[in-house]
Parts: sequence; structure tokens; C-alpha cells
Amino acid sequence: MDLAEAVLQLHPSDPVALARRELEPGTELEGHGRGVTVRDTVPHGHKLALTDIAEGEQVHKYGQPIGVATQAIAAGEHVHEHNLSSLSREGLPVPAQSEEGVAAQRTGRRGPAPSPDAPTFDGIVRPDGRVGTRNYVALVSSVNCSATVVKRIAAAFSAPGALDEHPGVDGVIAVTHGSGCGLSRDGEGFEILRRTLTGYARHPNVAAVVVVGLGCEVNQVSALADSFELPDATPLRRLVIQELGGSVATVRRGVELVNELLPEAAVPRQPVPVSKLTLGLNCGGSDGWSGVTANPVLGAAVDRLVSFGGTAILGETPEIHGAEHLLTSRASPEVARALMERIEWWERYTAAEEGHMDNNPSPGNRAGGVTTIEEKSLGAVAKGGSSTLWAVYKYAEPVTASGLVFMDTPGYDPVSVTGIVAGGANLVCFTTGRGSVFGCKPAPSVKLATTTQLYERMPDDMDFNAGTVLDGDTTVDELGGVLFDELRAVASGRQTKSEELGFGDEEFRPWQLGAVM
Repeated sequence: MDLAEAVLQLHPSDPVALARRELEPGTELEGHGRGVTVRDTVPHGHKLALTDIAEGEQVHKYGQPIGVATQAIAAGEHVHEHNLSSLSREGLPVPAQSEEGVAAQRTGRRGPAPSPDAPTFDGIVRPDGRVGTRNYVALVSSVNCSATVVKRIAAAFSAPGALDEHPGVDGVIAVTHGSGCGLSRDGEGFEILRRTLTGYARHPNVAAVVVVGLGCEVNQVSALADSFELPDATPLRRLVIQELGGSVATVRRGVELVNELLPEAAVPRQPVPVSKLTLGLNCGGSDGWSGVTANPVLGAAVDRLVSFGGTAILGETPEIHGAEHLLTSRASPEVARALMERIEWWERYTAAEEGHMDNNPSPGNRAGGVTTIEEKSLGAVAKGGSSTLWAVYKYAEPVTASGLVFMDTPGYDPVSVTGIVAGGANLVCFTTGRGSVFGCKPAPSVKLATTTQLYERMPDDMDFNAGTVLDGDTTVDELGGVLFDELRAVASGRQTKSEELGFGDEEFRPWQLGAVM
């Protein structure tokens, strides 16, 4: 079998290559002056050793170290958990990147030069100048005790035809969570919850807000609503279940309030420059191809967006561990220091919980060919493209800088995206290799499949096929341009697969830190 048809070597110095299909023991691979006999089964997307690797030797992928061989590995062997360990587990630092390695990460992902004739999308312009891609009335629960009531109010507007008289409104969403009480009013957990709820209330995709509480919670409705500091043009209403006489009365009053707000919420779309887009970046269910197709393709689209003055938010701090040098190398000393401080916090945090950063790759990630956190991170950072990193934000902080920025979020997808959307992302791109059904109202979620096989296996959920790069039908940069145009169409109102299915109501998950009392 031809070597190039069977495997993909990502960098000339890599001692491993990715299997383009499942390889059976005894298969002989020939090409480019070398021959390799497969020694054991290598699943699709997993790593095959192209050369002998000594015990203790660092193994490279993308031209970057992804781990250490825990035993001697012969050419033709499957390279995975049984013979490869994370650098951090071995107590070894990740070496500074070489120019060659950085070039390998950036290949094909340079955006066009800035142009005064920037492309546009049809957005929803708020009176204060913010621009939305969707138009929702948001029902916000101050505490979990009011969550069911909030969902009942929203359900009154979910039936087909319920909003036909308000064609400029995309829906009524229930922003519910599992906290709001049993926590310290001056603790970090309370601060994060308030910041996250505020980010959703002030979100450019939200036209009006109704806050609903029980009445006796720590996160009091009056104080919470006051802390939103909403623009004058954003209507805000407050409901307290105990004051209104119970759940039934509150649902009734909530429905009345929403009906009063809907006529005010309807806003027509108008052309605006793409600089008004704030794109949230996330990956979930990653596989061995994530860093080869979907993430670099997204990075190419991000480079285009940034070149036109737009903003992209990269997150998931545990999933840049081992690849942080690719970001700090294109940041100012102050921004690089801020990023490293967040990574060091995570190292202390996981150690205190008797965990390890290499615990991050999930069983699905590992089944898809990802062995170590370094390997996962090197693929994950490709989502951010190749432009300058301008700022680092705490979880759910409002993003005010343009260009590529970083937000400190966990790797768990709902929690990560919740923080990114609270920061102001009015559109989300979600790459996946194993498959995902993720939605995240009020922001539309565009899901990118890493392979054509996944795209065809989950047609009701996948929005974009990045696997055509692997199929040889296009390049990363070409497909990044196609994706950029797709994102403009979605920002202009075209529904994503998760929106067509009505998904996105259950994914609001603020990061919960601190003692639960």
C-alpha cells in the first residue's frame, strides 16, 4: 500500500503519522524512499510509528513534542496510551517552540490584508451601538429555586406559531442554573455567577430581560437586576415568587410581561461590517484529526475576521496546556504573563483536587487518537489562527478588545461556552471529531466536523464539513474562506442545525467555584 495514501505525516521531522484508515498488522507501506510494516492494529486517526523510537525519547507531532515514549517503540507500531506519556506526567517542561514548528502550525492560515471595503452581515443594531446576530427575550432565574417557573413562562412561547405576530423576535429563552444560594455573598463563586448572568442580560442578542427569583435566596433579584446596569433601551422586569403568591401566579404574570415586551423587542436587520462580529471558539469531542482539519480551518476563518477588525475569543485553558508557547510567542510580555498566570492557577487548582492536567483528554478523545494533553492542546490552539493575541480575560468578563483574545474557561464545553457568550460572543464555532449536538442560546452554534465520515454520519447536527481537507478536495486556507462566508450567513439570520432542532436551552452552565454551604 502506498505510504502517502495510508498515513499523513504532519511535519517532516515527526516520527509518527496519522492513519487515514484502519491499518491491519502485516500491511506493508511503501513510498518516498521508505518502507514500514504495520505491526499491530492502528485505528483511523491514530498514530503509527514511522521510525524506531527509544524509551524516554520525546515524540513529536506537528513538529512539536506531544509526549515521551514510556518504552521502546518499533517502526510500524501503534503509538498511544500504552507506550506514550504526557510530558507533564514525566515532569518535563515543554520546550520553547522552534521557528520551524511555529511555521508548521501557521501554514495556510494567514488572513487577507485589511480593506476599507470590509464584508458585511445583516445584524440587529441596538440603540447603544451593540450588534446582535439573534433577537431574544431572556428570562433569567436568580436562583435554581425559580428555574422551573422560568421554564414554564418560556414554554408558553415555544409552540409553533406562538411568535408569528412578532417576526423580528427569534424566541423567548430560559436562562436557568443550579446555583444562586448556599454560597458566600463575598466569595468568588458568587462573583462569577453575577458576572455570568450580567453578561447574558447585557448580551447584544437579547432585546429585553425578565428576572425571576424565589425571594429568600442569597442572589436577591433586586440587587442582581441593579447590577446588570442595562442600557436604557433594554427593558427590564422583575418577579419574586414569594411576593406574587406562588408559582402559578408568577407564571401567569411572567407570560403577561413577555407579551408586553415582545412588540418592543422586534427589530429589523440591517447591513453592518463584520468588525461587529465577536466569534466564540470551542472544541468538543476532539479526535486525532481535530488539529489537522476543523481547527486549522476555523483558524483560517478567524484570521480573516480579525483582519477586518472583528473579534475572536479562544478559551478552554486546560486545553492549551503544553501549547501555550504558540500563543505567548505572538503576544506582548504583559499579555503573555497574564496567560501564564492563568495556566499556573490551573496547575495549582488541579493539584489541589488531586487531579492532573493530562486527565483532560476524555475517553472519547483518546478513542479518537488523542493520547496526551500536549497533543490535544497543539490541535486546539489552531482554532485561534495566527494573528496577535491582544488580551486575556477572566471567566465571563466583558470582552472589549478587538482581534484575537483569550478567556480563562474550563475545558468542559457548556461551562466554557457559557463564559465566552457572557463575554459578548454573538456567534460560536464548535469543532468536533467524535460528534456533538451542542447549542447555546442566545448565540447560534456552528458545528464543524473534522471528517467527511462524521459529517455524513450525523447530518442532522453537523453544519460544516472540514473533512474535505483530508479528502484532498481543498486546502485549509480555501476552506477557511468558505467558512468565513458561512459564518456571515449565519450571523445574518440563517439557522444552524442546533437552532432548527430547538437545542440550546439547557447549555447555560456558569462555572461554579467556592464552597456550597
